[in-house]
Amino acid sequence: MSDLTATVAETANGFQVEGVERISYGFTFLDGVFNPANSQLADLYKKWRRCLAIADVNVCAMYGEQMQAYFRHHGITLEIHRTKIGEKAKTMETLLTICEAMTDFGIIRKEPVLVVGGGLITDVAGFACATYRRTTNYVRIPTTVIGLIDASVSIKVAVNHGKHKNRLGAYHAPMHTFLDFTFLRTLPEAQVRNGFAELIKISTCADLRTFELLDKYCEQLISMKFGRADGSSQELVKAADEINRRGIHVMLKLETPNLHELGLDRVIAYGHTWSPTLELAPETPLRHGHAISVDMAYSATLAYSRGMITSEDHRRILNLFSRAGLTMIHPLFDEVLLSKGTEAILKTRDGLLRAATPCPLGQCVFLNDVTQDEMNKALKMHQEFVKEYPREGAGIDAYVDSSDTGTGGFNAKLEMANLKTEMAMSGAQA
Repeated sequence: MSDLTATVAETANGFQVEGVERISYGFTFLDGVFNPANSQLADLYKKWRRCLAIADVNVCAMYGEQMQAYFRHHGITLEIHRTKIGEKAKTMETLLTICEAMTDFGIIRKEPVLVVGGGLITDVAGFACATYRRTTNYVRIPTTVIGLIDASVSIKVAVNHGKHKNRLGAYHAPMHTFLDFTFLRTLPEAQVRNGFAELIKISTCADLRTFELLDKYCEQLISMKFGRADGSSQELVKAADEINRRGIHVMLKLETPNLHELGLDRVIAYGHTWSPTLELAPETPLRHGHAISVDMAYSATLAYSRGMITSEDHRRILNLFSRAGLTMIHPLFDEVLLSKGTEAILKTRDGLLRAATPCPLGQCVFLNDVTQDEMNKALKMHQEFVKEYPREGAGIDAYVDSSDTGTGGFNAKLEMANLKTEMAMSGAQA
């Protein structure tokens, strides 16, 4: 949420407005957010006695009845707008179906929408809230590793436009975010691996302790869903909780002074220099974590070629990507894509490359003087390095599938019509 304090003064030729925006939003670690014994979420909706939730269809299938029972227990009527958003459906059309749901529900000016799902859901629904009446409150409950670790930290919300990732968007802070890691119990391993990349990102350039924990527990973290799967050892649970808390805290400390990204040298942009061009390039898009992993692994090789990290640390980074099953190279990641990606990112970053790069491991510098020739030489070096690894650097479950493309038989307009029918029947029964 935000509030604006502003003043106006006369000048010789007109007026001058000066304002300061206060942004306030919080996070609560709460395993079992939909447990009726935990009233923290319900407390935010008691004033309204009702709640509109925007939720992923997969989340609804697994937790829909639990959500209904939770709000019923607290005397709150819940309506759920189901949606399925992958990179191909992260569009204005999907956003507009969410806006239609808000209109049909009759959202009141300061009434918060509840957004439940992964980072793609929170991105699009958050943007819908930013645009609806120019600003509508919302509460976030992320349910994936990327949602919990990365998307929940930022106030950025967006949709894709054409082949351009997150080209249309806004900065819109939620009222509150609940971080419930028990959702990872039912998260497919491919999605856990996908989110693991975000923790490599933040630790490689900003937190050596987290990198060391990821290095020590890599395979267990993925297979045992960050200690939330049955049979997880207390040692793993303790390590996972430290990783998650440190990862979020470090991200917040880096992002909080720069919420509107006025500063363009951003540590958390490690892996995001060439990946925005790569991610949507294949006919079937790469999962976000795999796209940024290609960028990060290549950037580590670039750093090694410049003597910014040691051979040992370079190998540690590549080894971690390989053990996690993340992609380190892709056939489309070639000299042409490097050139196109550089051209695109220079526009985003105000004419400078600002490539976040480890120097040394656990710290970061930004490169602005890399020539195309140096990039191409580093690429050839990187291609040779990854040949030594399992799958020659290819990732496991690297591409989006019918569970996260937003296609696979899901029709946003049909779902909107079904929701209207359900709401009409509910009103008639009342």
